[in-house]
Amino acid sequence: MHFVDAKGILSAQNGMNLYRGCTHGCIYCDSRSKCYGFTHDFEDIEVKRNAPTLLRAALKSKRRRCMIGTGSMCDPYMHCEDTLKLTRSCLEIIAAHGFGLAIQTKSARILRDLDLLKEIHAQSKCVVQMTLTTYDENLCRILEPNVSTTSERIEALHILRENGIPTVVWMTPILPYLNDTRENIDGLLKECIAADVKAILSFGMGLTLREGNREYYYAALDRFFPGLKQRYHREFGNAYEVLSPKSNELMHRFKATCAEQGIETDVSAIFAYLREFPDPDDQLRLFG
Repeated sequence: MHFVDAKGILSAQNGMNLYRGCTHGCIYCDSRSKCYGFTHDFEDIEVKRNAPTLLRAALKSKRRRCMIGTGSMCDPYMHCEDTLKLTRSCLEIIAAHGFGLAIQTKSARILRDLDLLKEIHAQSKCVVQMTLTTYDENLCRILEPNVSTTSERIEALHILRENGIPTVVWMTPILPYLNDTRENIDGLLKECIAADVKAILSFGMGLTLREGNREYYYAALDRFFPGLKQRYHREFGNAYEVLSPKSNELMHRFKATCAEQGIETDVSAIFAYLREFPDPDDQLRLFG
């Protein structure tokens, strides 16, 4: 872990990443890709120590309140957050200035900040996005070794909904010949329905591989699933988009189940919901 002073914190779309790198160890992580320009080891977390100061100044300068997003590149609830509390400091600033929050994670650590999530949602809007990929706990521990298990994340979804916080699930990636099964999709959908999630994001039943994350992924396949890398080479070559042979069947099942349960799956509609700051006059929210 090393500390830097960032020059800015909010993107043009009002997103922020407080850290760079990750210690969750997910074997498929796209953020390892070389196109993101890491100049340090991925597990050597870069901490933007001045993020709260930058965020406070940025929010004060805005003429209108809006949704602030975090977690798209690096999880805001990595292990170092236990002691650094950088995410919590930024949530306190968001709450103090009346802005909204769309936060993405795959860690049950987010429950530590339930008080702030509730405060933000009471005065504007807070949406928690949780990644779920693998219903089988044993397989989950291989694919996502250093993060909350699927059952812990599902429990967090229930607690968030019990406290009035709307949730969106990212059901991605789905790895060919590993978790691309009806049992996996049905199991995840069953839990999402029980947790009353508002929406589920899926970009297809597959994953993306490019320089940097491809090598890391293939090394993991060699360690845990001997022979599978060779099968990927034969069937997918160096393709960026790696779709499961069962993609059409599984997407049909996914869409049909969500439609029956009233769970939104349209990607454009979901992203619009995440960006939409409530009208102060009527507090209308997408999806009811």
